[in-house]
Amino acid sequence: MNLLQINTSIRGEQSHSSHLATLLTEKLQAAYPDSELIKRDLAQSAPPLLDGAALGVLFTPAEQRDAEQQALAERFDALIDEIQQADRIVLGVPMYNFGIPAQLKAWFDAIARADLTFRYTESGPEGLLRGKKVYLTLTYGGQHSDTPLDTMTPYLQTMLGFLGMTDLTFIHAEGLARSGDVAELALRQAELEIAALEI
Repeated sequence: MNLLQINTSIRGEQSHSSHLATLLTEKLQAAYPDSELIKRDLAQSAPPLLDGAALGVLFTPAEQRDAEQQALAERFDALIDEIQQADRIVLGVPMYNFGIPAQLKAWFDAIARADLTFRYTESGPEGLLRGKKVYLTLTYGGQHSDTPLDTMTPYLQTMLGFLGMTDLTFIHAEGLARSGDVAELALRQAELEIAALEI
């Protein structure tokens, strides 16, 4: 069993989404003691941006790339290899300004590559990352899930589904910027949801 945990928060050890993602990963490790884990922190090691230069590199045959271009291509390829090899993926995702973190968008741009993680067919695009289970711990400062303000859940469903990953489990923790006991109760509820999950 290959496990991949992706943390996307910029808050490091203080991140609620990363905390919940780690709890879920630990639950998976307990269920699959022989599993191998790759843990990637996108805030500490940001994916390369898919800009004009990067696009040019990816469309340049490997034998024609210079050393700098090859090094950039290998960074993209390493991220794709990680997601291809993973059987279970855990994504920790906080809401920033009503959307996903920029680092996570860059990660999706890096791993979405035609003929490797999806392909075009006569009936439309087909995701190639099938047979994977994805767990997502989503955190919000306000109360947004199941409202039009929650742009993250539908985006993540669409993007992951486009790549072939449709077996998704969401854990939401909301109101984390509110005063009083609201944040603590929200985190506790999310922790209890994780503890109750059947892995």
